[in-house]
Amino acid sequence: MHIFLVNDDGIGSIGIRALCTAALERGHRVSVCAPSAQQSAASQRITLIDPIYVKDYDFGADGVRAWAITGSPADCVRLGLFELIDEPVDMIISGINDGYNAGMAVHYSGTVGAATEGALNRVRSMAVSVHHQATPAMYDYAARLAVRTAERYALMETPPVTVLNINAPLREPENVLPPVLAPLAVSNFRDAYIRRESPRSGVYYWMANDCLMDPPAQGTDLDWLNRGHVTYTFMGNPCEHGAAFDAFVRDMGEGA
Repeated sequence: MHIFLVNDDGIGSIGIRALCTAALERGHRVSVCAPSAQQSAASQRITLIDPIYVKDYDFGADGVRAWAITGSPADCVRLGLFELIDEPVDMIISGINDGYNAGMAVHYSGTVGAATEGALNRVRSMAVSVHHQATPAMYDYAARLAVRTAERYALMETPPVTVLNINAPLREPENVLPPVLAPLAVSNFRDAYIRRESPRSGVYYWMANDCLMDPPAQGTDLDWLNRGHVTYTFMGNPCEHGAAFDAFVRDMGEGA
């Protein structure tokens, strides 16, 4: 299988290297297109106005072609698929992200955004994340799990534009509990901002390092992660339109 690796933490990060090692150990071919610098919280942003610079990158692994790109994670996917990688791609794995991409964080995540861009272009795509305090052993565990999952996922029939989002808990590999299929937690962030004032430029703000978040509902991805399980969440097209949605739209038509 030809696996395309991307991330939002940058091409030199531990997570993407762990994925490369795990994929090569399983006999897969690997290509890498990743940001040249940190692109966390880039979501699925693409670059429309500024130029995107691309450089060959020595990934230090035989047979692996890699490019460092100044654009967003989604830019990396698009350039990889449309311009740089000259062989068909069977699977995109985005990550391993330094920090969970669970609950409402998926909407901000460059890691998930890259996987979504891949899925939009009809390439089977996954996003993989670990806790921000994960040890190297936890990264290696998540990488091996991701590659094994990709091998099975490649054979699975799914609706178009489906992304498999995987999070591994903050536990040493021998203590990780079995994977569970989990919905996203609907937990709101309550970020804090620090106000500053410059005599030259006026008022500006820094986002504080810590944020508050509502406790996750039982049975959601964040809840299972807190209990020590790996979580699998399939994301994609909007939910099916049920009777309540039909009635809503019908009522709107009657009032026109």
